[in-house]
Amino acid sequence: MLEFRYDTQMLIEGHDLDEDEINDYIIEHFEGDSLLAVGDEDLIKIHFHTNRPWEILEYAASLGEIFDIVVEDMDRQSRGLQG
Repeated sequence: MLEFRYDTQMLIEGHDLDEDEINDYIIEHFEGDSLLAVGDEDLIKIHFHTNRPWEILEYAASLGEIFDIVVEDMDRQSRGLQG
C-alpha cells in the first residue's frame, strides 16, 4: 500500500504567483510527497502525491483559475487497474 495514494496535478493561472511561496505553503499545510511547484508569476504547475487531493485543489483555486486537473489513483494503477 502506498503512503500517499493520489497523484494530483494541475495548472494555476493567476497574477503575481510565487512558486516558492506556493511550495512552502503546501509543505507546511498538507500531507504528501513528491511536490513540484514550477512556473512563473502567471502560470504554475503543481504535482503532488497526497491522500486528500481535494484540499490541494481548493488551495490552488484560491490562488487563481485552475485547469488541466489530473487526479490519478496510484494504488489502482499499481494493481494494473485504470487509475
